[in-house]
Amino acid sequence: MTSAECNGTPIRVLVVDDHDLFRTGMASLLSAQPDIEVVAQASGGRMGVRLAGELRPDVVLMDLRMRDLSGVDATRQIVERRPATRVLALTVSTSEADVTEILHAGACGFLAKDTELDSVAVAVRAVAAGAAWLSPSAAQVVLGQIRAAEVRHPHQTSRIDQLSARELEVLRLIALGKENSEIAAELNISPRTAKNHVSSILNKLELPSRVQAAVYAVREGVS
Repeated sequence: MTSAECNGTPIRVLVVDDHDLFRTGMASLLSAQPDIEVVAQASGGRMGVRLAGELRPDVVLMDLRMRDLSGVDATRQIVERRPATRVLALTVSTSEADVTEILHAGACGFLAKDTELDSVAVAVRAVAAGAAWLSPSAAQVVLGQIRAAEVRHPHQTSRIDQLSARELEVLRLIALGKENSEIAAELNISPRTAKNHVSSILNKLELPSRVQAAVYAVREGVS
């Protein structure tokens, strides 16, 4: 649960897109939502990284293709500097390469730019609450990669056995869309310990992000 949800304040959103008309339109439409506050707009990736660091938004709406710094690189820098910031990719392309790259960079959601506003607002609320959010086309890409991996390695030993009992508990909560503060509260551990468990899980399972960890947990039947 984000700090915004805890104290009832609006979800703070940064919109990053180098298409002025789309960016300002999206910012205006989101600002009309009673529970969402657009704290700033950025016309490029570098500005987006700087504003994300200065303003510490709950959610960053990130375009993938920008002239100065790609959305993938900007996302990677934002997440590395402040892991609590949730990045939601919003782009015209839903190719396998784009979905894979942005999720590996640390984004927790992926939407097409032709998504209806109501659905964008729902996605913003979901990722702010700690859940992952994929458009149907992006979800198909992720599921397709899982199926392909299973075909290539049908007898490969699962890495799930490398996890401790506590790490399995944490992985189960990740699959439920819980973020570190919620995991800490449920398991009666500190947020830092929860964060360390998540990092260990990703390292042991050789996964790049929480989204992939959640998918992995579902595939392995962790519940």
